[in-house]
Parts: sequence; C-alpha cells; structure tokens
Amino acid sequence: MLQTYIHPEELAYNGVELRPHFILSQFKQEGSTLASFTGPCLVLTEHLVDWEDRLVNDHIKAKTMVHFLGEFFGATLKEGLWMQRLLVSLAQGWIQRHGVNVTRSGDDLYFVAKKLSVSVVTISPVSVLLHFGVNVDPEGAPVNAGGLLELGIDPKELVKDLLTEFQQEYKSISKASVKVRAVI
Repeated sequence: MLQTYIHPEELAYNGVELRPHFILSQFKQEGSTLASFTGPCLVLTEHLVDWEDRLVNDHIKAKTMVHFLGEFFGATLKEGLWMQRLLVSLAQGWIQRHGVNVTRSGDDLYFVAKKLSVSVVTISPVSVLLHFGVNVDPEGAPVNAGGLLELGIDPKELVKDLLTEFQQEYKSISKASVKVRAVI
C-alpha cells in the first residue's frame, strides 16, 4: 500500500531531505509514501546525489517549487527509476490536459526550450528515495527554466491530482502483480 501526504506549510528543499525516514520524522507518515510540499529549492553541489551533476559542480535553485518526495520500502533502484518515470509521465499528461504542450526527456519536463522540472532517484540501506520538483517560480535557476505560474497552472491542483493518479497506478500495479497465474 502507498500513502500520500500533502504538507500544509511551506518547506524549503536543499537535498538533505532525500534520506531514509525523512517522511516519517517530518510528516509522521509510516511506510511507503509519496509526499508533497511547496517551497524554495537550493541544492548545493555537496548535496547532489547525481554524480554527473556533482562532477561539474552543478547546483539546483528555484524561488519556488512543488516538491514530491517519495520513500518506497522493498523496492529496487530500477523499480524506483520506473516509479520516477511514471510520476514524470503522469505530470506531463496532467499538464497537457490543462492546455500546455510539455515534452519529456528521461526524467525531465520541458516546455518550449525551458526546463520545468528536476528529478532524482537513489537508494538507501532500507528504501528507494525519490525527489521530483516542478518549478512554480524558477527565479534563480542556473538553467533556462519556466514555471507553473508562467503556464497559468495552479500548483495545488497539480499536487492533489498527481498524488491521486500515482497512488491509483501504484495500487493497480500491485493488484496486477498478484492476480495472474504462474506459468511453467
């Protein structure tokens, strides 16, 4: 079973939140959970988990992002990457249904030539960890970026619907994995 949670208060994301049991310690949610909160983002090089970005001394910054933070117990890193791509694809579909043509390249969303999101998955000794951030106001971003405000999209609607869609897909996949007959 997957829980979802929306944190009602603004919270900054700086990369150290991508750790085991952060969702339990901060939001009191036990077990596999996809949580969301809104707030500024500043991830310095030393807190990046993507080696490609660390090696070039990159960083992530935006005035405001909608953050999706997931922790999944009993999953492999590859399963976490599939969940990440599913979440990003669901976000792409949701935004497109709201009249904006966005494209997906791997785990990133773009509109026109502007980067709309950041995302990473990693593994801990006890779980798979996921962060997916969607710019609301990309001010300060180190790349050409756009945000939901520019697109006329209400971040609260995106959060509510995306958490529901992801939870439904997760439940459907879990059900599909136990309803089939084994073949020999």
